[in-house]
Amino acid sequence: MKRLAPALCLAALVCACAGAPVRAPIVPLPAKYEGPPGAAQLAAAELDRWWLLFDDPELTALEEEAFRLAPDARTAAARILEARATRGGLVAGTLPTGDPQGNASRSHAYNIGSASNSLFPVGGTTDTETLNFNVSWEIDLFGRLAQERRAANADLAATRFDVEGARASLAANVADGLFQARGLAIQLEDAEANARIEASLEEVAARKAAVGLGASSDADRVAGDLSLARSQVEDLTAQLQAARRQLLILIGRGAEPTANLVIDSVAKDPPAIPKAVPGELLARRPDIREADARIRGQGARSKLRHLAFFPTFTILPGLGVSNTTQPGVTFIPPLTLLPAQQTTALGLWSLGLGVSAPVLSIPQLKFEAKAEDSRTLQAVIAYEKTVQTAYGEAEVALNELGADERRLVILRAGEVRARRASEAARTRYADGLDELTPALSAEQAWRSTRSALTAERVQALQRAVQTYKALGGGWAYAPAVGATP
Repeated sequence: MKRLAPALCLAALVCACAGAPVRAPIVPLPAKYEGPPGAAQLAAAELDRWWLLFDDPELTALEEEAFRLAPDARTAAARILEARATRGGLVAGTLPTGDPQGNASRSHAYNIGSASNSLFPVGGTTDTETLNFNVSWEIDLFGRLAQERRAANADLAATRFDVEGARASLAANVADGLFQARGLAIQLEDAEANARIEASLEEVAARKAAVGLGASSDADRVAGDLSLARSQVEDLTAQLQAARRQLLILIGRGAEPTANLVIDSVAKDPPAIPKAVPGELLARRPDIREADARIRGQGARSKLRHLAFFPTFTILPGLGVSNTTQPGVTFIPPLTLLPAQQTTALGLWSLGLGVSAPVLSIPQLKFEAKAEDSRTLQAVIAYEKTVQTAYGEAEVALNELGADERRLVILRAGEVRARRASEAARTRYADGLDELTPALSAEQAWRSTRSALTAERVQALQRAVQTYKALGGGWAYAPAVGATP
């Protein structure tokens, strides 16, 4: 203890130079969202697998396939394996260290001079075997090793939440791609139907012009509209082909022909708006949880920088054995000395205590601690920004989805009435009771309303996907087999 007294006094002096890590407040979330609240009561498990709310077997199958085969999902699984191995290595570095070391050697010496008159032999074979096991074990008096383990665990958590965010984005992209492809399929069917109607109108106009019941310019006008409709069919066909290819690539089947992916030309209405509380974002959104884990990891590293001012105490136990066989002599009383091999076997142990205290490195440690405190403050600010961004995304998504639901009600009613008007006008023109212009105007109005309804349905479905993603859905679901380790 007398020998340790100077070291302890020096440690106290060094510790006085260490400051406390910087802490920063976190801005809370507002109590509620601005705008009309949702009415659908959804449990956490329902939001975790939000695509099931669409009651769409094709969507569910594509999501499960993407989690199993998509390159993004497989990369996420590999990243988790890497993060776990890295965390294991960092934690193992805080445990006692030391490796057994052995050595075996044989040497032969011989006299190259004149014969020796020594009583002891000169030259011969010497065999040596040694085995040592020296251990270094740092005593965690100040919590330095515990902080290193906290930082490693926080880094693993941050990586896991980042991976969960990537998987949630994959789920959203698959649903978005499917709904976009379906919208194109519906528009293609409408364009083909429009082309058939224009062809029928051209035939009627040509017959009426042939018998003198109509002007030939009517047939020419319908022929122009027919060419435009056929051009639109070709454009939508190419767009649908590209959308199917992109969806195949997204789910990990990019080398397959697009004919293997059947797209139904059906767009259902989105699920009802979920009832959401802003505070749930903190517990659900992967990006917020990742930012929180990064704060904890950075805070642990900041504490480590401040603990670097404290001395390090290390226990140094050791064990060893040694066996040496070398030339020697054997004494036979009273006067006989004979050459012989002499063997010496030793066992040894040692126990030491090492103390290391920074003295001349204190100025450097101070600047490093200040830099680490600044990184911690940046992590806190990044967390606050992530929280505010998440709140804004959720509020905007909820408001836009609510507006889409109201627009769907309006457009559905308008499309029904516009279709009835178009059918009546086409019938009157075919019976010769009206001119072509009213029939074309009524049909164009119906097609415009129907196209707007289709586009609105697709947009509402896509915004529903954005809403569930913004609310943090899709991060705690049970992964498909083979998608994660």
